[in-house]
Amino acid sequence: MSPPRAFTESPMPLFDSDEVVVPAPRPAGRVPSYMADHRKRLRDRFLSGGAAALPDYEMLELVLFRAIPRQDVKPLARQLLDTFGDFNRVLSAAPARLRDVKGVGDAVITELKIVEAAAHRLARARVLQRHVISSWDAILDYCHTTMAHRDTEQFRVLFLDRKNVLIADEEQARGTVDHVPVYPREVAKRALELNASALLLVHNHPSGDPTPSTSDISMTNQIVAACQALDITLHDHLIVGKSRELSFRAEGLI
Repeated sequence: MSPPRAFTESPMPLFDSDEVVVPAPRPAGRVPSYMADHRKRLRDRFLSGGAAALPDYEMLELVLFRAIPRQDVKPLARQLLDTFGDFNRVLSAAPARLRDVKGVGDAVITELKIVEAAAHRLARARVLQRHVISSWDAILDYCHTTMAHRDTEQFRVLFLDRKNVLIADEEQARGTVDHVPVYPREVAKRALELNASALLLVHNHPSGDPTPSTSDISMTNQIVAACQALDITLHDHLIVGKSRELSFRAEGLI
């Protein structure tokens, strides 16, 4: 038998070009500048009108410009939106899922994740070390920014001091599309470590519907019991959906 053949991958371009091929200059003609003009127009519109002046696919193009400097990125922007639904879901998509889209490599993923991280940091800065009650709208904005567009469940705990000032915000667990494991004793233990006097629980429902499940209600009741034993107040448990949130306290569930 002959030895098995060895296969090696040939290098592939990051993105199949859909760009208009620029022909060589003609004696009496002018070299087309479609790509440079298009990018400049988008940047100018963004600088003059802000994000509201651009639809999702053009905002995405702006992000992709740095990752793919010499290609038309509009087809890739539209493909990403078709795959994930909207600008926010593209930014928050898992790298493994992004990589499934033809044309997406490390450079694109890095740029998307930089923008996502910046958004999270800005939203977090507006609530950390702030009084929760007077910053309630900022709290909701932060929760939506960080959790509403995730494709798996995440459970976060916001720890407050005696004056209801937010002193820490921590992710306690990650789960699947419809379940996240939470251990009430660990939540209470962490509150003691941080010398927190009150908690705000937050988790998301990737389905978009914030209606609590039976296990959500049971888990919350267990955390209430654990907190009461340690004289820690549970202010609320928020479930974040795609476009709205549900408050356990407002619904009379705690």
